[in-house]
Amino acid sequence: MIRETVRRFTEKELLPLAEKMDRESWWPDDLFPKWGELGILGPTIPEEFGGLGADPLTQVLISEELGRAGVGVGISYIAHANLCAHNLCENGNDFQRQKYLPPMCAGEKIGALGLTEPGAGSDAMGLQTRAVRAGDYYRLNGTKMFITNAPIASVMLVYAKTQAEDGRQAVSAFIVESGFQGFSVSRELEKMGAKCSPTGEVVFEDCLVPVENLLGRENHGVAVMMAGLDIERVVVAGIALGVAQAAFEASLKYSTERQQFGRPIADFQLIQAKLADMYTNMEAARLLTYDVAVRTATEKRLRKESAAAVLFSAEMATKVCLEAVQIHGGYGYMLEFPVNRYLRDIKLLEIGAGTSEVRRLLIAQELLK
Repeated sequence: MIRETVRRFTEKELLPLAEKMDRESWWPDDLFPKWGELGILGPTIPEEFGGLGADPLTQVLISEELGRAGVGVGISYIAHANLCAHNLCENGNDFQRQKYLPPMCAGEKIGALGLTEPGAGSDAMGLQTRAVRAGDYYRLNGTKMFITNAPIASVMLVYAKTQAEDGRQAVSAFIVESGFQGFSVSRELEKMGAKCSPTGEVVFEDCLVPVENLLGRENHGVAVMMAGLDIERVVVAGIALGVAQAAFEASLKYSTERQQFGRPIADFQLIQAKLADMYTNMEAARLLTYDVAVRTATEKRLRKESAAAVLFSAEMATKVCLEAVQIHGGYGYMLEFPVNRYLRDIKLLEIGAGTSEVRRLLIAQELLK
């Protein structure tokens, strides 16, 4: 039911706007409130805080259907629903949950995650943002880069270095509101694809964060970070499934309509082979992703499995989108056909949320333990 609801919404509200959103790097102001009315902004959040109280597979299905409108739509959704709201729910206290989750589930507040920095991407532990306790506040100083939803977010989970009692550097997580003193979005970033998703650079200049906004325990931010990675990876895999499905459907339709040598190009075996391979790889990725999503609900750590799901799904989707452009030929290279957008979009999923190279390293490390 949820899948069908989101599919209808995507087809009615998003697909007609997808081209405009890409061309103009535009995000509709009413989209998050509409998602709130639809009830999909907190799939894994308990009903008492405004969510659905559903399992990770539900969130994957939602991201998959939204992904049919493009990666930009999908990543802005999961930055809010998964990276921010889900992690806040899993690691926050009752006061924090009650304060932030209901308005986030209603689409009144938009969430984001502040982890990546100009010099710390795959090496997340190399972050340089610092937080120093000053009475009832922490003072944050540093810069975050490539932050999805930064220009429109009102709540951001931010990771910063803090100093443990023994003098060593540790990491802590904080709930930061965009209205806090010292918080600013220094610039909005232009991208090759996923252009509708607002992405920015965030600067903290003696940003005052109340002590009550410490998420979890001080110096235990790594545990907060790692706890959400498995579900994050599998939800990102869901977006890849949606984009691949859209590219495949466009290719199937075009190949039956495009005439060459007096007949549809779908009659030619090389086109048929492309379609067959696209379908087979999509189904393999879908089954892997669904399986990991279901297991994530009951098993504590599925590090290699979730990494495998997003690795395979993202690379599969890139191949599907490349074949979609090839099937469309010259028209596929023109901006008037959506397959070029799918291709520009999908590359991000081999880079963001951990590069394909890092995913392979994680899998290998688990196998060799």
